[in-house]
Amino acid sequence: MTILLAEFQQRRDCLLAQCEPNSICIVAASSLVTRSNDTEYPFRQNSDFWYLTGFNEPNSFLILSNGSVARNISNALTTQSKKSSMIFVEPSDAHAEIWHGRRLGVENAAAKLGTDLAFDVDDIHEELVDIIDGHEHIYFSLDAEPSIQSTINEALGECRNSPKQSKFAPSSVHDIQAILHAMRLLKSDAELSIMQRAADISAMAHVRAMLFSQAEKFEYQLEAEIHHEFAMQGARYPAYGTIVGSGENACILHYTENAGKLASGDLVLIDAGCELEGYAADITRTFPVNGKFSPAQKQLYQLVLDSQEAALGMLKPGNTISQAMQACVQVIVQGLVDLNILRGSVAANIEKETWRTYFMHGLGHWLGLDVHDVGIYKINNIDRPLQVGMVMTVEPGLYIPASARVDDKFKGIGIRIEDDIVITPSGNHIMTSKAPKAVSDIEALMAS
Repeated sequence: MTILLAEFQQRRDCLLAQCEPNSICIVAASSLVTRSNDTEYPFRQNSDFWYLTGFNEPNSFLILSNGSVARNISNALTTQSKKSSMIFVEPSDAHAEIWHGRRLGVENAAAKLGTDLAFDVDDIHEELVDIIDGHEHIYFSLDAEPSIQSTINEALGECRNSPKQSKFAPSSVHDIQAILHAMRLLKSDAELSIMQRAADISAMAHVRAMLFSQAEKFEYQLEAEIHHEFAMQGARYPAYGTIVGSGENACILHYTENAGKLASGDLVLIDAGCELEGYAADITRTFPVNGKFSPAQKQLYQLVLDSQEAALGMLKPGNTISQAMQACVQVIVQGLVDLNILRGSVAANIEKETWRTYFMHGLGHWLGLDVHDVGIYKINNIDRPLQVGMVMTVEPGLYIPASARVDDKFKGIGIRIEDDIVITPSGNHIMTSKAPKAVSDIEALMAS
């Protein structure tokens, strides 16, 4: 399931191949973030850096070059006539490692990570000037942390202002994200294997929560059951803040207080997914606290499920997310009109977008190393066609607050059904199918 070194090297080669000739690329790791005093938040690696290295230590730099210029970097590389790679890492330090854990160290980094060279990150300022020298183009993230941008800009400045113009600085600056994020959109077999396992673990957690649910328990207790299942299956962290909203709390899209008490007769919405080897799963299920949908709950729930099925039927190579959203909205609006929640014709409600009162978010988002993964949705203002290997969520919902001017039986109900899919040659594959979502399947599980 783990991604092999050869794949990380192939990604780096693919990145360089899309850069201008005689270019240098710089990708930085995340830094530790202080929570208070000498305590840090759990470390989470920069997703772009992880994608290219699989290295999970902070304060590191990956540098790639496809240049063909003479160079002298700590006397380690005298002539560069083809693509090369180097990694800057924290050095081995017995004292630091006693307190904070083992480091790979400079002496092991090149062999372990598959780069040509490895250096002490403490030398990055000194070495970067020589590394940049002679390249015409430089690529890095224009959204990088200020300290990282400062490091790069200082090196560029020194190179440009070298005595007697002894050094040649890149004249063209590019945002590396345009290339790198397009690469991340298409998942490899190894990535899909990890994501499938993350989806399976997350589905098991949702099943566990359904079985645990009963009146008088608290939302945070369901959250605890979910996180317990994640950790027991080897996924130590959730991919995002877990949402457990019962009753009208389910109408708050990003509700994370998870402090309410479950009441018999209410629905509970759980939006939760684990992170595994950097990759996210993202599942939402809505189910009755007492295991049995009321007639009104079932009507709204089935409407959301039908709208998701309509969208799934449109998600295939060559189609767009907008086409799937249109199919979803057609079903939603027809159902809301039939239930007298919306007045007027289906066509008029679609044109006026009155449905957005109760379904105010999009159909879904890309999924990968980030839960709301990178990649543009439009190219030259035209919807991006779906391609084999893209992974996304499909998550229609209905949210009818207690203040809504509708039949009382529909008030205070929030429903979302979210699955993760991968686009396949014949359409799509639902990766999260082990989490039950049919009314009969949910009720049967909760009755067991």
